[in-house]
Amino acid sequence: MKTLPSDNKKSWNCFPGLAYALAFLIVLSGCTTVIPRSDLPLVTNESCGEQVKVVTVPLPVIATSPNEGITAGALSAFLIHNQKDEVYSLLAPQVNHNKNFGFTGTLYGSVNPTAEQNIEFNLSQSQKKNFDYEARIRDVSLMNGDLELKGFLGWFADGSSRFFGFHARTPNEQETNYTNREITYNLSATWFLGRHYYLELGHRFRSVSIGQGAIKSVPFITDKFSQQDVPGVDGFTTHAPRISLIYSSYDSKTLPTYGGYARITFEPTVKALGGAEDYRHYEVELKGYVPHDESKRFISVFRLMYNQTLGDTSNSKVPFLEQSILGGENTLRGYGRNRFIDNSFLLLNLEERVRLFRWEIFNVTADWELAPFIDFGAVMESFDKASSKNFEFNPGIGFRATVRPNIVGRVDVGVGKDGPAVYVGLGYPF
Repeated sequence: MKTLPSDNKKSWNCFPGLAYALAFLIVLSGCTTVIPRSDLPLVTNESCGEQVKVVTVPLPVIATSPNEGITAGALSAFLIHNQKDEVYSLLAPQVNHNKNFGFTGTLYGSVNPTAEQNIEFNLSQSQKKNFDYEARIRDVSLMNGDLELKGFLGWFADGSSRFFGFHARTPNEQETNYTNREITYNLSATWFLGRHYYLELGHRFRSVSIGQGAIKSVPFITDKFSQQDVPGVDGFTTHAPRISLIYSSYDSKTLPTYGGYARITFEPTVKALGGAEDYRHYEVELKGYVPHDESKRFISVFRLMYNQTLGDTSNSKVPFLEQSILGGENTLRGYGRNRFIDNSFLLLNLEERVRLFRWEIFNVTADWELAPFIDFGAVMESFDKASSKNFEFNPGIGFRATVRPNIVGRVDVGVGKDGPAVYVGLGYPF
């Protein structure tokens, strides 16, 4: 969907029923069809056969968060199968509406040329402020599977971004809004060293500009905070090489049900390469999957994570969006994105993933899961200054649909002190 010029907005707003009608038609479109492969040139290959089964799964979209507010709409997931009746690729067009951004059109796609390769893209454009253009690639077919290559390229803008100040107990009265506009890439190569150990080398780039936000009822960030108070509020660039040592005993690289994971990462941002300042990220992450029966119907999952950001000198001004951050769909799910910012954070996520049933719907076999969870975390100046009174406790519940080998749709409802938040997306949160 293309953003309309300002002089056309009135004509667009005269026809809001058009988008709602389109969303309604999407919801009614569930079916299974057979289409010639010649009509699907970019999302099929020889493994799909000459006649391709395409399953259409319509879904409503209803989400709310402290940052964006309420978003409602609909999507249709087109699951394209190969001759083994496995999902080869996925296309998911979506239409939704949010009072702050107007109507948004989105097209998500995922293609699996082989079991070892995956390509994803997301194209999204709103009427106001927001857009998101992303591409990801993952390849584990090299060196007999001993080398994994990953790449991410993105250009996006988020007009709902919030800043409350630094440290753990930032009051709601300090809430400000801005638009975070970024161009970014993230590249990595991971080598298998033997006996579950891996070495990862990578590089991360981001160019960030800060502009007026879309939430008119909330002050702009520079109305309450100066550039001296908030480093990076006038924009910044990051060039960060990265090295990680990883241990993994997962039984699957895409949807594990058993095993442990540990990662130690060092990532310096280098001013000589074009970064805003010289500073360093240190991160330690532990994850585990513990099934409670042979059928793996009940799986306890945990993540413990510590992150610290340090400048090279006491006068280093680390950009605020490069510091240690909690809040959002993958960390503290009872809060909006980037709710808490400081030099360090400590985070614990606990989930009990319960497979309720295995159900075939629209000729697709999916595992339907219930996942009660607890998110527990805090930001702090340093680990030795952690205080129990600063930790946030976010209970919640997740609803998941899993189509193997690598598709997960989820709805997570978390509760924090700012109220409930509902996140809808793809993939597990950790």
